[in-house]
Amino acid sequence: MVTGKDWRSKKVNGAGSMLHSDKIFDTTNFLLMILFFFLFAWPLWFIVIASFSDPAAVWNGKVVLLPKGFSLEAYREILKYKSIWLGYRNTIIYTVLGTLINLVLTVCAAYPLSRKDFMPKNFFMFMFMLTMYFSGGLIPTYLVVSKLNLVNTIWAMIIPGAISIYNVIITRTYFMNSIPESLEEAAELDGANSLQFLLRIVLPLSKPVIAVIALYYAVGHWNDFFSALIYIHKKELLPLQTFLRDLLIQNQVNIDMTGLDPVAAERKMKLAQTIKYGVIVVSSVPVLCFYPLVQKHFVKGIMIGSVKG
Repeated sequence: MVTGKDWRSKKVNGAGSMLHSDKIFDTTNFLLMILFFFLFAWPLWFIVIASFSDPAAVWNGKVVLLPKGFSLEAYREILKYKSIWLGYRNTIIYTVLGTLINLVLTVCAAYPLSRKDFMPKNFFMFMFMLTMYFSGGLIPTYLVVSKLNLVNTIWAMIIPGAISIYNVIITRTYFMNSIPESLEEAAELDGANSLQFLLRIVLPLSKPVIAVIALYYAVGHWNDFFSALIYIHKKELLPLQTFLRDLLIQNQVNIDMTGLDPVAAERKMKLAQTIKYGVIVVSSVPVLCFYPLVQKHFVKGIMIGSVKG
């Protein structure tokens, strides 16, 4: 027969055993996360320190955890490449203009779909989601863009991907779950129409989701090089990532080695390796600077659609 004292003793021992197993799990999980962090963070850290290291040290594999022989020579060479800054200008234009168009179209599509009184919303939602599983394909898309005379224009980088159905669904979900109907009723009593309600009430309350989808769109435009390979043939319209691709994949570094002695030519070759890392840093800095501006909204916005308690 189990007494009350024995039952309490077993309960305490069971709780202690569970607490011990939780500590083991937390410790193991923490160590694994530290390991994964170093596995993913080290390549990024290596790119940064290699760009500031002496080209000879990078070439000889002496740069591992800290920069060797601090040098800004790679960045000085990057400043001389007009193509890099041309690509920078084009990418900024594509990112800013494209993101603005994306946000306008996404909100205009998501807001009607979130309203209960919009009768054909199920039909349009079905048609929108259908495009997520089936598309016309690369060749038909190119033919459409070509027939619209968008090839070799800035609009070829913006119009074909002007809206993302995934982001429309995220925005629609936010409007449905976070904007109460009582606000609309109060706005109607004050004489506001649907457009005024959207601009003056819905959008100011939707900063988290707007920040999230703006970040999604902006990063997509900033990293887009495939569209330029298909639609852009003029060098003056190419984005930064295309020049970066040529530099990294095809190793096209325009360094004139004619008339140089073997020692100077070897140094130029070593410098070309360091320039690659410098270009990656230069092309990534704007996105890294943009993220802190939306960080306070990002966590709240990314939890859209989760289970609410």
